[in-house]
Amino acid sequence: MKARLKDSRRSPRSRAGAAAGAFVLALAAVVASGPGAHAAPDAATDAATGGERYVALGDSYTSGPKLGTQVDTACARSDVNYPSLVAAALAPASFTDVSCGGADTRHMTGPQGEAPPQLDALSPDTTLVTLGIGGNDLDLPLLLGRCAVLGTLLPYGAPCRTSFTLLGKDEIDARIDGVAPKIDAVLAGIHRRAPAARVLVVGYPVILPDDGGNCHDVVPMASGDAPWIRDKEKRFNAMLADRAAAHGAAYVDTYTPSVGHDLCRPAGTRWIEPADSATTAGLHPNEAGHRAAAADVLAALGR
Repeated sequence: MKARLKDSRRSPRSRAGAAAGAFVLALAAVVASGPGAHAAPDAATDAATGGERYVALGDSYTSGPKLGTQVDTACARSDVNYPSLVAAALAPASFTDVSCGGADTRHMTGPQGEAPPQLDALSPDTTLVTLGIGGNDLDLPLLLGRCAVLGTLLPYGAPCRTSFTLLGKDEIDARIDGVAPKIDAVLAGIHRRAPAARVLVVGYPVILPDDGGNCHDVVPMASGDAPWIRDKEKRFNAMLADRAAAHGAAYVDTYTPSVGHDLCRPAGTRWIEPADSATTAGLHPNEAGHRAAAADVLAALGR
């Protein structure tokens, strides 16, 4: 054990450099996934008169970049994302998915490139809304990117946590508090436009191991930063749950059911991918992750 530890200390950059590069490229994809010059939201599909009229809103954790068939490549929106799977189970009278990679709360009421504001998809006859938003407002890519770079250089200790708490205040906690009123505004806007709709706020699934561990060769987080990042994600999800409750919406916990399926797990077990591939986006749920999220939403609906 001592020999292995000595070896890992001797060459952390050589082993972690490639992982860090792949990780940062995946982070770039998180930010870049968004509508281009020819983006257009999907039109609602009216299946029958009566029944649910379902609208899905959200960012890339909702849209499903690279998965299945990309029905809107500009928004990185898949036909096997969790809203599509929920719609398949519910067989609603209409289903409109306007989730879009790179979206934040500004894009609920303002355009994202040529994509109209997502709340424009709502109407007084909307009966069901799922909302997965906030990660880009928190600037999760910046957080993870900084932690990956610092973890590559300093694999032990908590260099990233230190960098975000240099002035004696936790900058990420402050950001989470700052996102809360933005979520309030979105939920209030949904209720104004769709006053009869059931609204489900969908949280974010586990990313790093819930036990505080890490997999430095895969994602170069320092050993002390991994549990800190885990705690920030939990705090962020708790904020989403709190704001949902304050607005009479339901909160869908996708974190707890996904414990044990983090990006450090092997293929076939993990629900979050550590790096980009031809069919999956790094740092995003894979198809199994979207199936699990769909099951969580359906359970919240009593299905």
